[in-house]
Amino acid sequence: MRDAVALWQVGEATAADVIYAACDLLTAGVDGPTLRMLAALPVREADYEVNELIEAVMSEVGLPHHSRDSAAANQAAVRAMAARLVAGDLTPSYLAAWANSEYWLHELELASRLMELDHCYCEVEYTDLTVEDIDALVIAEAQRIISLS
Repeated sequence: MRDAVALWQVGEATAADVIYAACDLLTAGVDGPTLRMLAALPVREADYEVNELIEAVMSEVGLPHHSRDSAAANQAAVRAMAARLVAGDLTPSYLAAWANSEYWLHELELASRLMELDHCYCEVEYTDLTVEDIDALVIAEAQRIISLS
């Protein structure tokens, strides 16, 4: 749920993903009235309703809620994306490019190494590094980010 909400807040997941995460919590035995309301939302009409319920749901299930565009929300999104890479759902170059495009103006410290590595992909022909070397560095950085959670 935490990752689905973090990714939804930065546009990397949909409101439907948040609803499905709520359903997963219910099937895992976590329960609460607001969680049930969220899980019952029709996916096609969910954007507004998810936004209205999410703070209460996160509190109800004991997870922190971060305001959209806050530093904490952005850090949660970076952690969630790093976890997706380690799980094999993303490529290293995608994670680095995402971090660079998402946070190049925000100066988000947690994403800074990923942003640097994105530039390495662009300059690989001018360095001693290979794409595989950069991939390994991105994976190592993702693992480091996850370990900070």
